[in-house]
Amino acid sequence: MNAKTEAVSAQAAGKRQMSWFKFDARAYTMIGALLSIWVLFSLLHERFLTPTNLSNLFLQMSVTSILAIGMVLVIVAGHIDLSVGSLVGLTGGIAAILNVWYDWNTVPVIVVTVATGAAIGFVQGWIVAYRAVPAFIVTLGGMLMFRGILFGTTGSVTIAPLTPSMKAIGQEYVADLVGWVLGIAALVVAAFLVLRKRASRMRYGFPVEPLAVGVLRMVLIGAFILGFVYLMNSYKGIPVPFIMVVVLALVFTFISKNTTFGRQVYAIGGNAEAARLSGINIKQRVLLVFVLSGTLASIASLVLTARVNAATMSAGQNAELDAIAACVIGGTSLMGGAGTIVGALIGALVMASLDNGMSLMNMESFWQYIVKGAILVLAVYVDIYSRQRKKV
Repeated sequence: MNAKTEAVSAQAAGKRQMSWFKFDARAYTMIGALLSIWVLFSLLHERFLTPTNLSNLFLQMSVTSILAIGMVLVIVAGHIDLSVGSLVGLTGGIAAILNVWYDWNTVPVIVVTVATGAAIGFVQGWIVAYRAVPAFIVTLGGMLMFRGILFGTTGSVTIAPLTPSMKAIGQEYVADLVGWVLGIAALVVAAFLVLRKRASRMRYGFPVEPLAVGVLRMVLIGAFILGFVYLMNSYKGIPVPFIMVVVLALVFTFISKNTTFGRQVYAIGGNAEAARLSGINIKQRVLLVFVLSGTLASIASLVLTARVNAATMSAGQNAELDAIAACVIGGTSLMGGAGTIVGALIGALVMASLDNGMSLMNMESFWQYIVKGAILVLAVYVDIYSRQRKKV
């Protein structure tokens, strides 16, 4: 009997050991797809992987990434927000009006713009959560109303140019030395998180990966971070908007994974009735999710308005579709209850890479819509198919 027990234990240990090397298709498929896209476009156009173009690529993805961070929480909670694109246009218009027409300084402009986005998110979230109006209808109405308010407020004219300090939000790059400092700091933080997770699992008796695997992971992360800094410094430095994306991603990843609020949002999206029976205040959590979405939309508007040095009537148009596509491509389930911030950023980078690569090749605009639409449908299909396989 003892020999049999030892054999079973050895077999279980072997399975745990092998699980660390098991390929997680759902987690790595998009990374493989992204690398494939980069290899393909680098073969088709010599400029694609140059520091100049990659810097522009990370700059271009910033608005979609910021919107996708907020959209992940909305979708995970089982809702949708179709108004963020028009909200980007409206709050960007407000920022430009205050900065250009009324000569406000940058700091009060930022405060008023972000507060406006949060207030609009609060109103929409209150209607969805406390009046039980479907989020699709509320935010679809918001999408139309906000665009109309933008036209009426600005008189349908472009507002430009912004002050230099305002433009810096979307056009500035950090110095090389600052970039290296940020890169080394990010490497230290990443290593700390990996080691902390390993120590936590050991403390509670959970199986841990071999130390060599952990070291290899840290080496790969370090090579990626420092390589990225070197690449960006080869042009002008790391774009300020991309640093904002990274900071927001870290903050909201912590919120979603390490706070009661984040865990409750996932619980609501996974099974709303079970969440209610467990004592979660669903209405309050849904309201806060929409407030965060509106806040991030206003931050994205500041980046976009500063980058183009103007508030235009088409600003943010279809941005909500790009944000939703980035989330879904990155593994967020439209059924709710599943999704990650990192996945959404990968999805945003995939979308931006497609746009950038096809633009470099001077492809007709209709092909860009066709390709992005096909990839979105494929991503949803893979999500539904994987869920069905889990049920079998």
